[in-house]
Amino acid sequence: MLYMCFLGTLFGCKKIDENGFRIYTIKKDKHRSGYRYCTTKENKFKLEVIFDESAIYQTQDTLNQYDVNKLWGVSDCGTNHMENSIRFGWRWLNDNLEIHWFQHENGDFYFAKIKDVEINEIINLELEITDSDYIISVDGVTKTISRNCNKKRKKYKLYPYFGGDETAPHDVKILIKEI
Repeated sequence: MLYMCFLGTLFGCKKIDENGFRIYTIKKDKHRSGYRYCTTKENKFKLEVIFDESAIYQTQDTLNQYDVNKLWGVSDCGTNHMENSIRFGWRWLNDNLEIHWFQHENGDFYFAKIKDVEINEIINLELEITDSDYIISVDGVTKTISRNCNKKRKKYKLYPYFGGDETAPHDVKILIKEI
C-alpha cells in the first residue's frame, strides 16, 4: 500500500489505542479534530468506527440538526475534496445515530442515509472506487453512487469534521481503525 501521512501539530488526533483505533476528538466550538494529511492510490478501504455518547448533540439552530457531519473519506478525480470526494457522514437525528454517504461532485454536494447504528458498537465501513461508481457499505448495507470521472489519480484521505454552519456543541470523540 503506497501512501504517505503527515501529522499536523494541532490537537485532536491522538495515538492509537490498545485495540488499534485512532482517537479523533473534535473539541467544543471547533469543526475538525486536527489535521492529518495522508495520500493514497488505493481504491478499496475498510474501516471500523466507534462512536460514544458524545455523538449525541443538539444544534443551536434546529434546522442544522439535519446537517451531515463528515466521518471519513477521500478526495477524488485529482481535485480538491470540495470539488470531488466521497465520504461517510453521520448525524444525530430523532434519537438515532445515522450513517450517510456524502459526495462532492463538481463542487455540489449530495448525501443520503445508509442506516442507523448503535452508540458504543463497532461499525464496519467499506468503500470501493470503480471507474464509474462508488460502492459504499455500512455493516453490510450497500449503496452505489455514480462517479463523475474515471481518473486514477492520487487521493488524500479526509477525517472527522463537525457541522456546516455550526461547530461542535461539546467535545465529540470518534474512534477509527483503518484495516
